[in-house]
Amino acid sequence: MILPINLGEQSYDIVIERGALDKIGSYLNLNRKVLILTDSGVPKEYSEKVLSFCKEGYIYTIPQGEKSKCFDNYRDILGFMVEKAFTRTDCVVCVGGGVCGDLGGFVAASYMRGIDFYNVPTTLLSQVDSSIGGKVAIDFQGVKNIIGAFYQPKKVVIDSDTLKTLDKRQVSAGLCEAIKMACTCDKELFEKIESSQDLERDIDEIIARSLKIKGDVVEKDPKEKGLRKVLNFGHTIGHAVESQGDYLHGESVSIGMLKMCSQEVKTRLEGVLKKYSLPTKMEYDASVLADFIKKDKKARGEYITVIYVQRVGEFEMRDILIDDIKKYLN
Repeated sequence: MILPINLGEQSYDIVIERGALDKIGSYLNLNRKVLILTDSGVPKEYSEKVLSFCKEGYIYTIPQGEKSKCFDNYRDILGFMVEKAFTRTDCVVCVGGGVCGDLGGFVAASYMRGIDFYNVPTTLLSQVDSSIGGKVAIDFQGVKNIIGAFYQPKKVVIDSDTLKTLDKRQVSAGLCEAIKMACTCDKELFEKIESSQDLERDIDEIIARSLKIKGDVVEKDPKEKGLRKVLNFGHTIGHAVESQGDYLHGESVSIGMLKMCSQEVKTRLEGVLKKYSLPTKMEYDASVLADFIKKDKKARGEYITVIYVQRVGEFEMRDILIDDIKKYLN
């Protein structure tokens, strides 16, 4: 299946196909110098498969985890590319999850004012969400994605066979992003996830429908001026929760969503989250989270826009005083 993302000169295709990694050379232009960015948690055979199709390729491995999205790694990767004499006609291929995609995309966006990059997401989180849309970034001073750019990939190739090497916790955390998009925009997809008896069988449809939602939003609002904020459902509080402990991104968003919906939606959402072993309760200090949210890049002066779901498949944007966020946290 091929899903096109129509953004004028920055348009690109998303390829969704089991076994696509085995013929990745037919989808990507690798007849040039290629930096393959991956992390220590990604099976080596994935990056080595990409390398086998490259004219001149280099695998660069960063440690697994959000902490790798930092200035030090950003600088070191750029230094490596200078050392290997990468030019404007060369490219970056990100093989892994959101950390690789965000960091590698930001490297590509800034090296020589921008070179091509491709996303080959291998986690469910990145396959349903972060691999498309062009948000690339690093974290700084404890604030997630505070330094970055909007820079679209040239192509995204999704092979759901790579999910077989993920543990259950990572799969559930990634599924949370699909639940998020279904909750705001697609009642039927929510019901599909809610009633699924075989996630592995249904996963390609869930990925495709989630990407269709995000793709439609990105096409209408590529730089988050308005509609694209819907993709932040659960994230304002979720990012704050994520910063406070050893919670995965999807686990944190789970908590964030439950704070921004009606009781009717909360009841159904809790059932879905529990079905996939996602948390519905966490202990946290509301004051600490509120202070963190004040630094949120989506804040505008004293106000921040949050997404609230009154009914499954619908959403509303609420501009609230940042100081009032505690009402939702409590």
